[in-house]
Amino acid sequence: MAGGWAKDGAVSEQIEASVNDELARMKARRTPQGESLKFCADCEEEIPEARRTAVPGVKLCIECMQDRDASFQARGGINRRGSKDSQLK
Repeated sequence: MAGGWAKDGAVSEQIEASVNDELARMKARRTPQGESLKFCADCEEEIPEARRTAVPGVKLCIECMQDRDASFQARGGINRRGSKDSQLK
């Protein structure tokens, strides 16, 4: 149900566009970009040639990447502080 001058389905289209934009942003962030570094950006150890070939655009050595992956904490997707009005939309 659209209101005002918006066409029917405009809200659904906007939600779908927002979801698609976020998915594209996350996919781009997930893969390394640019030229591979010869030395790790964190510990400055040399990154093996095999890793640089296998993962184009790599910036971290295996150990630093494993440390970064282990420290990742996913955010919850539930808005527990929102008002009832925001939950009804």
